[in-house]
Parts: sequence; structure tokens; C-alpha cells
Amino acid sequence: MGQQEKVATSLAGAVSEEISASLASVDAELERRYPGDPGTRQPVHTVYVPGDAFAAGTIRSWGDQALAALDEHAPDAASFAAVLGLSDELAEPVYSRVRAKLEREPIEDLRVDFEDGYGAHPDADEDATAARAARLIAQAYRDGTAAPYMGIRMKCMEAAVRDRGIRTLDVFLTGLIQSGGLPEGLVLTLPKVTYPEQVGAFVRLLEAFEKAHGLDAGRLGFEIQIETSQSILATDGTATVARMIQAAEGRATGLHYGTFDYSACLGVSAAYQASDHPAADHAKAVMQVAAAGTGVRVSDGSTNVLPVGPAAKVHDAWRLHYGLTRRALARAYYQGWDMHPGHIPTRYAAVYAFYREGFEQAAARLARYANHAGGDVMDEPATAKALSGYLLRGLDCGALDIAEVARLSGLTRADLEGFAAPRRGDLTASAK
Repeated sequence: MGQQEKVATSLAGAVSEEISASLASVDAELERRYPGDPGTRQPVHTVYVPGDAFAAGTIRSWGDQALAALDEHAPDAASFAAVLGLSDELAEPVYSRVRAKLEREPIEDLRVDFEDGYGAHPDADEDATAARAARLIAQAYRDGTAAPYMGIRMKCMEAAVRDRGIRTLDVFLTGLIQSGGLPEGLVLTLPKVTYPEQVGAFVRLLEAFEKAHGLDAGRLGFEIQIETSQSILATDGTATVARMIQAAEGRATGLHYGTFDYSACLGVSAAYQASDHPAADHAKAVMQVAAAGTGVRVSDGSTNVLPVGPAAKVHDAWRLHYGLTRRALARAYYQGWDMHPGHIPTRYAAVYAFYREGFEQAAARLARYANHAGGDVMDEPATAKALSGYLLRGLDCGALDIAEVARLSGLTRADLEGFAAPRRGDLTASAK
């Protein structure tokens, strides 16, 4: 050991104390507004099923239809890889995992739709359909056939349909309570939000329901659908979506981009309404920045090109859907909508290829970071967070197995979760 370095300071301790006191309110505001990602599983997609079409066997039916589409149009790994342009290395692991997923868990997130996909029905019919949805979802969670996440999309808070939407939500939630309680995977979706005040009104509605049933405050969260230009840019030039997140008072769980309503709102011709249109990219970029650090997740929209008909048309639709999904993943939209059973093979193919083609490098980089081993890339805590988040998402959806991740990284799932959720101050420190 060499001679101990002599350390001198010039500032009294009171200076630091005074600065800390002056920033106390800012510290509290940071913790309140930007708590970070919740660390829970995010589904890779949301499937919308009209309320009158939803049945006890819907999830299994979608899986069976998706498997049948593979059997007819891509019966083996080589043919599926040829359609999508998968490498020889990825072809078999992606195909086998897609088939296994469709057999085991074909849908990760299902929304029984009482809005556009359902339309206008007599009040008595919608009441009965909402009550039936509650009964079927409660039963699915009891018998183990539910998707990890399930819920409804009600009608919006605009005057023409507000009362109907409120009643449908009340009937549905009351039915769940009467069937044994609210499931952990419950998700509610509020569509066509234009003003933050509509979000605030929805919060009051959920508060009233919680009080009526003695539920913990904040038990009910919800997603906000971004489907109008006003939800991105307000008349005063501010980002409305950021104000919506704050108006939700911690209850917002996601922002879902509505491809076709938003495109139509901007006057985009029907032939060009797509999730990769420049208008869509702008809206989703604003959503992404507004949600960053808040714990609110973003979701891409959907394609309305269905993989149906002769093989050539199915293959074209598959390639389109696969490409849009891969594009979204690269832009950190880890969730999207699927509108047809034929979409879910390419949803999982895109997701699995995305994680499998990069997990070896990600695991090796994270291992070097964890072991302070250096390498050809100088990673910092923020990068370690991104690397671990990438691996955890791959594990959650079935693209990766913990055994292969542990073999390459030397890390357990608990280790990955620790890197994925560092303390706020750790992200400003350099890696050692």
C-alpha cells in the first residue's frame, strides 16, 4: 500500500444540507411521477374479441385455428422460415417454440370488446353480454384456462355513449366480485380519450367502485387508448398524453396506439393507414417519451390485413405482420394488437426471433458487466438494465429458457431482476 492520500474540502456540511433541503420537493416529485417500470410481465400482444363472440372456448379456439393455419400453409420449420426469411439457425427453434406456445398459451392478453368491435346493441343485450363475460372470465381463472391477462374494453367517456360505458363496466366488475373477486390479471381499457379530464373522470368512477366493495384504493388500473390527434397535441401545444398519465393518479398501466382511428383522425387515406406510417411513428414517439420512467407501458397497434385465403395471400399477410412486429420490437414497442387467429403464429415468430437472435450476445455482455470483466464494449448500469430487461422479456414470453440464459450469463432470474430494477442513483453512476 502506498502513502494514504491527504483529502481536503472547502465546503461546510451545512452547504450540502441546505442543497438537499432545497431539492426535497423535487426528490419527492421524481419518486412520485417516475417510479420506473413495475417489473411485472408485459404481454407481447392484446387480442380483441367482440363481446357477443366471446365464449368459454375462445382462447383454445384461437390456438387451434393458428395451429391449423400452420399445418396448412407452413407445416414444418423450413417452409415457415422460407416465408418469413428466418435463418437456418433460427428456423427450428422458432418454429418449435411457436407451435408449443400455441398449444400451451396461445393468447397472453385478451380483451372482451364492448366498443368498436361490438357496436351498438339494445341495453338489455349489452347488460347480459357484460355479465356473461364476467362469469366466463372468472371461471377461466378458476379452472386454469385463462390468459395471463384478461378484461374488457368499454365504450369511451364521450357524452353519446358515456352512460352505456359506465353501466357495462359496472355490470362486468360487479359480476367478477360476485363470482369470487377480481382476478390478478384483470385489465380495463378506456378508448378514444381526448382530454385529461376524461381520464380523471374514469379515476373517480373506479374510486367509487372500490369504495362500494371495500377494495383497496388503487386496486383498479386501466390502459388509455391513443386514437385521436388531440390526445397527442393539445390546443396549447402541450403533449396531452403526458397530462393524461398524471390525471390517472398512478392507475394508468399502458398506452395503446389505435392505428386506424388515429390515422383517420389525421386524414390518412385508408390504403395508407398502417402502424409504420410517419403519422403513427410520430404519435408513438410522443407516447413513448411521455411514458418513460412513469411505469406506464406502450403498445403498438395492429394490421387489418388478415392471413386468409390461398397460400400466397396468407404468406403475404404473414410477411407483412412479421415485418411490422419486428419493426415495433426494434423501436421498443414490446406489445401490439392482434385481430385474427392467423396473426398469432407470426406474432410469436417475430418475438421469438427477436430474442433468440440476440440473447447470446446480451447474456455475455451482462456477464462481463456483472463480473467487472471488461470487453470491447464499455457498459454502464443503464445498459445492464436494458440487457437484463431484454432477457427477462424473452423468458416471460417463452422465447428463452432460464437454463440457457444461466449457462451463458452465470446469472439467476433473481440476478436479472436486480439489474433490471436498479436504484435511481445507480443509473447515474458509471460501471466499475
